Amino acid sequence: QKIAKIHGYESFAHYQCADRMAGTPEKVMELLENVWNRAKKTANQERKEMELFLDESNVELEEGIQPYDWRYYAEKVRKAKYDFDESLLKPYLSLKNVREALFAVSGNLFGLKYKKRNDIALYHPDVDIYEVTEETSDGTGEERLVSIFLHDNFARPFKASGAWMSEYRSQTKNLNSTSSLPTSTSVSSIEGIPIVSNNNNFAKSDQVTLLSYDDARTLFHEFGHAHHGMLSDATYGRLASTNVLTDFVELPSQLMEHWFEQRDVIKKYAQHYKTSEQVPDDLLDKLDAAKSFQQGFQTIEYSACALLDMALHQISDYNDFDLQEFEQNELNRLGMPQGIVMRHRPAHFQHLFSTNAYAAGYYVYQWAEVLDADAFAAFKETGDIFDPDTALRARKYIYSAGNTIPPDELFRKFRGRDPDINFMLRKKGLIDSK
Repeated sequence: QKIAKIHGYESFAHYQCADRMAGTPEKVMELLENVWNRAKKTANQERKEMELFLDESNVELEEGIQPYDWRYYAEKVRKAKYDFDESLLKPYLSLKNVREALFAVSGNLFGLKYKKRNDIALYHPDVDIYEVTEETSDGTGEERLVSIFLHDNFARPFKASGAWMSEYRSQTKNLNSTSSLPTSTSVSSIEGIPIVSNNNNFAKSDQVTLLSYDDARTLFHEFGHAHHGMLSDATYGRLASTNVLTDFVELPSQLMEHWFEQRDVIKKYAQHYKTSEQVPDDLLDKLDAAKSFQQGFQTIEYSACALLDMALHQISDYNDFDLQEFEQNELNRLGMPQGIVMRHRPAHFQHLFSTNAYAAGYYVYQWAEVLDADAFAAFKETGDIFDPDTALRARKYIYSAGNTIPPDELFRKFRGRDPDINFMLRKKGLIDSK
């Protein structure tokens, strides 16, 4: 709040939003409350389904479904309603095959080719390194180096947890290579080629490493971030790659996830690691049917955190402030559905309090969902998920521009209009898919 006042803003939320796509806290609240009201209806219906299951199973809970009950009985309902066991997909999702799918999607969209280099010494034997090239536009058939890509997929002692994209060198054109300075101070153009890595923590198998569906989707997610780095085309490194506003940075990654979910892609590359049999259609049908299951619950537990975050940081005077009382009053105002709690209670909400990066900014994940659902719809509307013209626009306005153009302007250049929330709502099953 002191920082906000020094800069002339009425609250920290106003200060944070001023340099984001949203622009104002009011715009954020409009999005969050729109989604909240729809998700609340869906979540209450999900609870009723569980209560019906309990009645049919002769199970009585004296105080009704509580937060510690929800996931347990939701899983029971999921198995009964959809007859879907996600673990049955795992034998079809080897790391080798999913990586082949990654490279194929990248090639079909952007014309990138990946050549593994076994002659380059790396910091660990589990890491793979690739030259990433594309054909030049002059029609000669020659290839140019786009990036160096490292894939560091396995857990090991002292490695950070989670999954992330990082860069050993960001793309830049600011190299003085054609300046009037002496040759000794010039820099080779190779120094402007990005070196990008994707990092995961999969359990390495002595034979074939198999992935869960979520792990495979994470590979695509991080590969989207990698493309943001590899395809960057900015003059200055400070504006290149992922150096974009917080509520835009997840668009390239979440957009890439959509291709993994497409039947044409998963059917081609999801093959049984022993028999090479393609994943059965009936298993994929059950997967598709179950995708919107519990979206009300998942949206509520996230959105409650984002709404509380934004409300908390719009306060202008924290004298005699009681966080616990504020939390309860805000959840009462929102009408928190019975049986659901916030994903992160304030006491352990590190996004808000470990640094100020995501304070008044936890909403950005949902903001990016609006963008990625709308952006992928542009491909679907052409009838070709690899439509060349749409892919070219995606490369130019989503993956290459970095922070050289305001992100709201980039999205309008790509889509021809402002984002439409309805694509995200349909994806989550919060409005009629028709």
